[in-house]
Amino acid sequence: MTRPRRAALAAAALVASAGLAALGVWQVERRAWKHELVAAVDARIHASPVQAPGPGAWPRIDAKGDAYRRISATGRFRHDRATLVQAVTARGAGYWVMTPLETPAFTLLVNRGFVPKDRRDPMTRDAGNVRGIATVTGLLRVTEPKGGFLRTNDPAGDRWYSRDVAAIAKARALNNVAPYFVDADASPNPGGYPVGGLTVVRFADNHLVYALTWFALSLLAAFFAWRLWHPAARGSNMADE
Repeated sequence: MTRPRRAALAAAALVASAGLAALGVWQVERRAWKHELVAAVDARIHASPVQAPGPGAWPRIDAKGDAYRRISATGRFRHDRATLVQAVTARGAGYWVMTPLETPAFTLLVNRGFVPKDRRDPMTRDAGNVRGIATVTGLLRVTEPKGGFLRTNDPAGDRWYSRDVAAIAKARALNNVAPYFVDADASPNPGGYPVGGLTVVRFADNHLVYALTWFALSLLAAFFAWRLWHPAARGSNMADE
């Protein structure tokens, strides 16, 4: 291999090494961010509930600052406009029961909890439909637009795979709806259904593994560049043409 060609390959390997190292640093930064997020969410989950954010606060609601915050709201459930969203939980496959709660100031979609497939018919769980004034406490969740994995919500067919607040509100002709929903806590409902308190709070944290992988590849690329620039003697010298 000629010296100019070795030099060009070595330069390319060094560029690759720098890029891989940058990816490793990025993963380290992501890991720090993830740990801060987990700590913040843990604090929110165990804090005392606050009043559900009203219309004036809606423009500022986002996942980073508000997801999993404990909130409460008081109003009347509109069971006639409930929506079933497909769910897979520790209790098996079934549905989330998304029910509008009409408060004096706005309407809030409440995920009252899980029901199995044999409880899809509202009449099989009518005892759990709280009438009159009700207070709900739970975790604020940001909307889940469009659908689930490889499945798109079908409002016309009333098939739902994600808790898309705007789409559900439109399909059920709801007005002045909060742009978030609430996962109700584990307070039992009459008759046992829906079952609340099944929110899974889990964040994948593979950033250290990814960072070590990128750094290892960066070292390999740097070693390759060094070997190209300083070819080892192998009994016969590499030809410089």
